[in-house]
Amino acid sequence: MITELIQKRKSVRTFDGKPLSREDWAALERYTGELTNPFSVPVTFRLLDRREHGLSSPVIVGEECYLGAKVERVPHFEIACGYSFEKACLFALSRGMGTVMLAASLSRGAFEKAMEVKDGEVMPVASPVGYPAAKQSIRERLMRKGLKADERKSFDSLFYEGDFRRSLSAAHPFRRALEMARWAPSAGNGQPWRAVVDGDSVHFYEAKSMKDSPLGDIQKLDVGIALSHFELTLEEEGVKGKYAFADPSIPTPQNTHYIVTFRRI
Repeated sequence: MITELIQKRKSVRTFDGKPLSREDWAALERYTGELTNPFSVPVTFRLLDRREHGLSSPVIVGEECYLGAKVERVPHFEIACGYSFEKACLFALSRGMGTVMLAASLSRGAFEKAMEVKDGEVMPVASPVGYPAAKQSIRERLMRKGLKADERKSFDSLFYEGDFRRSLSAAHPFRRALEMARWAPSAGNGQPWRAVVDGDSVHFYEAKSMKDSPLGDIQKLDVGIALSHFELTLEEEGVKGKYAFADPSIPTPQNTHYIVTFRRI
């Protein structure tokens, strides 16, 4: 079940030093080569050998392979990349592989060269891919503690009904999918996603607390990650829908910006 994978998923920064098996490499390469997203923004993935391309990250131990993603700087590229990359991470987890999305803590020049990033393109994120070590490094344990990585904001502080003043009812049909969105990973564990449910529609927002970088708005990438959890859960429940960019003009809290609407069909 996808919800079991979502609840099991944790960022992994300590690996056992073994290269990916041929079967896992081929399966992940095939899966990412066929990935699409509902925002009509192509995301290009590439599996990269660490030694061959001189790749590294100061926060990762024991990795032998990375998964990179590049995308054109077109409207909505951040949410499309986050959405697609998280699906790749969940697929890797289903085969026993660990991942952690990295935007800043990596040898960016070497990564962008290996990904052949061209003018008009950006590589917002990459991840080591491998088999988790039996024991986390001291560095990883300290990072997880500092980030409070196993904690999330309360449901009622993220998701609303009608407007940003009313909590979503406990029995609402969208509640389980939004709960899975709540557990999405995010940069610095910032959890910037917000949502207002309005009948058969769910309006998603970004509670912006970080400045944009040359890579774009990383928090929109985080919203894309949460959207993948939300939609995958609905698919498991047999619920279909589509996305639309149609701001409902609901009054928002300060620094909270509309992103996209999911409509059940």
